[in-house]
Amino acid sequence: MPPMACRPRIPEELRQLQRAGKLQVCTALQFRELAASQGLEAAYSKTHVVAAGSCEFTDQGQIWLSLGPCDPPLRLKQAKLGGVEASGGFGPGELCLPIGGGLDSTRRRAGAHILDKLLMGEELPLELLGEATTLHPRREFQSRLQLKQLGTARLFLSRAISENGVVAVSSAEGLLPGPIGGLLGPFGNALFSCSGARSIGLSMPGLSQLGPGQPLLIAGAIGQVLGPGSGHQPSCRRQLSGHAKAPGATVAAAVNLQGLQRQWLKPCWFEGHGAALLIAVAAPVLLLNEKQARQAAVPDENLEAPVLDFSIPRRIKPSFGTVSYGALLKGKIQVDGRLVRAAPACSLNFGDSHTELLSQKLKDGSFPIRAWDAPLEAEGSLHPLDS
Repeated sequence: MPPMACRPRIPEELRQLQRAGKLQVCTALQFRELAASQGLEAAYSKTHVVAAGSCEFTDQGQIWLSLGPCDPPLRLKQAKLGGVEASGGFGPGELCLPIGGGLDSTRRRAGAHILDKLLMGEELPLELLGEATTLHPRREFQSRLQLKQLGTARLFLSRAISENGVVAVSSAEGLLPGPIGGLLGPFGNALFSCSGARSIGLSMPGLSQLGPGQPLLIAGAIGQVLGPGSGHQPSCRRQLSGHAKAPGATVAAAVNLQGLQRQWLKPCWFEGHGAALLIAVAAPVLLLNEKQARQAAVPDENLEAPVLDFSIPRRIKPSFGTVSYGALLKGKIQVDGRLVRAAPACSLNFGDSHTELLSQKLKDGSFPIRAWDAPLEAEGSLHPLDS
């Protein structure tokens, strides 16, 4: 029988502690510091839940808006909102704006920027084109739209969470634009997309507790897991500890726009690539047994990320092996015998403050603890498109 400090727990036990105001919560970094200074058993006995999270760039997502009816009725085909092109055809009044698409390149903005303006309460010009039918005879409609006029408005993130990220470098001469920033070559800098030990995926290998319906904190609002996300590959290469050595498992999520807070959500524009959204996502890691605690205690020095050459515009990019997050966070790594400066292509400060918010919400009971009825799918692979 294991020592009392390491005895297994069940989610219902943690829910009872939360209702009683006795739930003990640490952020991912705090738990690792506690384990390093006092040992794993003591850290486990003093912690019921680890709050993990990060604030990363994504262009894989959409804003879905349900528009009210007009008279005479219009069956939506094409649209522009705030000068940015949107898509129709999903129902009479369903409007979709891709985060990184619908570009208004003259003003350097896309769906991510329209989301920010809606959250600011701005009134945006709306232009609709309809496909005339017997019951929907209207062809055109122009008006102005605010978020408060929308009954249903959601943000869908096709890749809200990845287990791990990548380290991008360039072996080519000059400046290489990319989806997470500019790369100087040859090997002038390295950009890493995951925040290491702070992150959800490197505190919860396999994203094992994030089955469909599980709550997430997304830019200050409670959203939920939909299921496996874009590029879900849970059978990737792993360390002996179980942590992914590649992006690995992914999660798709949804959240209502009305609860999002702009301080943890920033639209961005990368020259030569386009728009993206910097958005904070956090999740609780329930410490139900010693194995989960041991995985959540692995420090940055023992966690790895793959180094890829982004100057090769192919599906499979040359790899320079892996480097530790300890080295990445110190700002210098070894790549192919060279010392290369490294910087985060994510916001550590925004991610940390957002994770602290989750920690407080877990303690005061405003963020629910739920058992997962079904885990995230263990199967998943990418099937390349061949012409």
